[in-house]
Amino acid sequence: MRVQLIETHLIWENVQSNREHFTNLLSQYASGEKDIFILPEMFSTGFTMNTTVSEERVNGEFPSVTMLKEASARLNAAIVGSLSVKENNQAYNRMFFVRPNGAVSTYNKRHLFSFAGEQKHYTAGEEQCLVEWRGWNILLNICYDLRFPIWTRNEMINGQPKFDLMIYVANWPSVRAEVWKTLLRARAIENVSYVIGVNRIGEDGNGHTYSGDSALINFRGELADELSLEELQAFRAKFPALEDADSFTLG
Repeated sequence: MRVQLIETHLIWENVQSNREHFTNLLSQYASGEKDIFILPEMFSTGFTMNTTVSEERVNGEFPSVTMLKEASARLNAAIVGSLSVKENNQAYNRMFFVRPNGAVSTYNKRHLFSFAGEQKHYTAGEEQCLVEWRGWNILLNICYDLRFPIWTRNEMINGQPKFDLMIYVANWPSVRAEVWKTLLRARAIENVSYVIGVNRIGEDGNGHTYSGDSALINFRGELADELSLEELQAFRAKFPALEDADSFTLG
């Protein structure tokens, strides 16, 4: 599966400018060139606690999701990223998985970043989001979720691993870059799966800097250039660690 990691700067709290920015970035690719495009966390605003700039539905859809749907259809690829949105008088850090046919799966960030007071402004999600795309089972996660391995633990279901790939979108500051890189590798190794982390670059309106360090990590915890379901399945057959894992339930 061919994946494009969109590591870029974000324009602070300027939804329209960011939307135009990503429209331009995605326009550089041809239809059928990639299978998934992955954008950073809160890609239309940056990681802000100012929910006055959160997107609200217009004619039944969030405007940036409308943009993603149009791009997804043109590219014949899925597009993934998170937005600050408002719905039913609540704000959410919501991840969207948009398909070319217009179907959308969503995940509300479970672990809100209390260090920045995110829980004071946003409502936490309660459910995981597992999507199937072109033969892959993919688990969606956002930034701070990376620090909580129980939430993202793989498991055997009817004799098969629950997921093959985890995607993390983030605004992860450069001061903790080594933690980001280390935990991405750890999540891949312990879950015997691929992991993709897409982080922003540049500086936000609070003066925090971001070094990107976006990466595709294979099931051995190594940097990789591509995804291969055949190689993953062969490794799992040879080294069936997931079959020896402890059973658990999420509360």
